[in-house]
Amino acid sequence: MEFEVIIGLEVHVELQTESKLFCACPNRFVPEPNVNTCPVCLGFPGAFPRLNSFAVQQALTASLALNCEIALFSYFDRKNYFYPDMPKGYQLSQYYEPIGSGGHLMIEDDQGNLKKVRIGRVHMEEDAGKLVHALSGDASMVDYNRSGVPLVEIVTEPDLRSPGESRRYLEQLKRILQYARVSDCKMEEGSLRCDANISLRPVGRETFGSKTELKNMNSFKAVERSLEHEIKRQGEILRRGEEVITQTLRWEEDKQETIVMRGKLEAHDYRCFTDPELPPVELTAEEVEKALAALPEMAETRAARFISDFSLPEYDAAVLTSSRCLADYFEACLECYNNPKVVSNWVMGELSALLKNAGLEADQSSFRAEDLADLLKMIDEGLISGKIAKDVLEKSFQSGKPPRLVVEEEGLLQISDHSELEAVVGKVLAENPDSVEKYRSGATKVIGFLVGQVMKETGGKANPGLVNELLVKKIEG
Repeated sequence: MEFEVIIGLEVHVELQTESKLFCACPNRFVPEPNVNTCPVCLGFPGAFPRLNSFAVQQALTASLALNCEIALFSYFDRKNYFYPDMPKGYQLSQYYEPIGSGGHLMIEDDQGNLKKVRIGRVHMEEDAGKLVHALSGDASMVDYNRSGVPLVEIVTEPDLRSPGESRRYLEQLKRILQYARVSDCKMEEGSLRCDANISLRPVGRETFGSKTELKNMNSFKAVERSLEHEIKRQGEILRRGEEVITQTLRWEEDKQETIVMRGKLEAHDYRCFTDPELPPVELTAEEVEKALAALPEMAETRAARFISDFSLPEYDAAVLTSSRCLADYFEACLECYNNPKVVSNWVMGELSALLKNAGLEADQSSFRAEDLADLLKMIDEGLISGKIAKDVLEKSFQSGKPPRLVVEEEGLLQISDHSELEAVVGKVLAENPDSVEKYRSGATKVIGFLVGQVMKETGGKANPGLVNELLVKKIEG
């Protein structure tokens, strides 16, 4: 490439707390606008903020999970700007003294090598409201439910060199924060949002080029696509001998293009100063050590445990632990059905496919881990075949009914009655004399075809092991 890509990401993550950062309003996603509000988060004059101590603990946990150095003394600043979604006319944010700094996480670069991405800062701040634009295009409304929700903003150093690296960074960041149990990181609900700063410079040059900021990216794929678009756009400008204008751009997913929002604001534009109504955040070294010791088991450690304790292949362990919810589901199923490899196969295969198609996480499905365990037990008990079990899983997943009830209602119990199956086996052998002769001539693999024919005759409900036994007995006897 004639140009080197320089990318830095700013990720806003909503913390999982019961209430907002400076008031008692619920921190809960609801579709109805402006119901989770009060004078504090609406910025009424005379309404005083009070810091949510659990939000501080969550921010501390996030900082430690990202290998940050912790500031024992930090405070909130007023970041001043006017916008309809910010009712006070300023945002409370740890602008000068973040709770965490100097962190990092590891990703794979585009060549498959491990790469450290430095995290410059992790700071607490309150969220703004949400603008809702009328379809007519002649009005905008504001929903303040999100106003005052506790956030951490996680800012990387300019260490990322491609859209692919940026996507992998976000995937790893999401995984870490979910395992640390500080956020659900649901981009569709706005609990994880990403802005990207990007510039290009000629290969070999050390100084950075003019950067632009990309906003309004609501998925990891959108982040990747918008960065690819901006790399192409900036490259064309530089090749013409022109200068890239420093500005903030909005990504339009439907049009697959960027639109200029405004000139990019710099630090001095916000006129930040320490908030006079909030005391500083003071932590002790003992509190930090306690929080570090209380960090939950992270993905890499859990994958290693799955390999050592359950003798799972590395691939299985990596897939299962790619999502904390999926790993939790797997272990919950093992408590009821202790066959790790069988459970792993079903969780990674049929269950994951259904979850993906439904757009759900494992903990959002009505098909519980206990249901999967019961389904697998029915296979072992000879009540249903593996093939029928896949159909039962899908019907149970879609309906919310327990697997045994689905089997009963659909009449799917496996046929294991000798006399009933002998009649079907006799019919299949009579209709396929060529296959019988091939078997007797030594082509024993043809038995698979004959089993399939019996299964077809019985609608897949015949016990395949018993069918195989009866076929061999009939042909050889």
